[in-house]
Amino acid sequence: MSSRGPKHVRVVPLKPLNPPAARPGAARPHSRRPAEAPREPLWRDLVGDVLRRERLAQERTLQDVADAARISMPYLSEIERGRKEASSEVLAAAARALGLGLGDLLSRAQEELARATRPALSASRSRYDGLCLAA
Repeated sequence: MSSRGPKHVRVVPLKPLNPPAARPGAARPHSRRPAEAPREPLWRDLVGDVLRRERLAQERTLQDVADAARISMPYLSEIERGRKEASSEVLAAAARALGLGLGDLLSRAQEELARATRPALSASRSRYDGLCLAA
């Protein structure tokens, strides 16, 4: 190696910097990059899912539960679909109308959150997808 000339370093990328845009119907090239972790669900979606599941398990209508909770049927529907952030008073009334306590409703929603996020967290922590070359 000559000491007179400048030292040149050549960088060879292992992956394309800008992957080609996917065309509909085109085969997707194999990628070693892990799929992006799914987004954590919103609390209002979890609570709404729990309310809807419980209502359907009891074979009750939206109108029946809304009347028992003293809230409007469209508002209860929006809560179940995760479109509205309901106050704790409204959630407690909806839960009571279904024979649940507010703690039961929130506990079930927390269990759903834990179930939804646990696989994503453990996969992202245990997988190493890096490569380091040094010379």
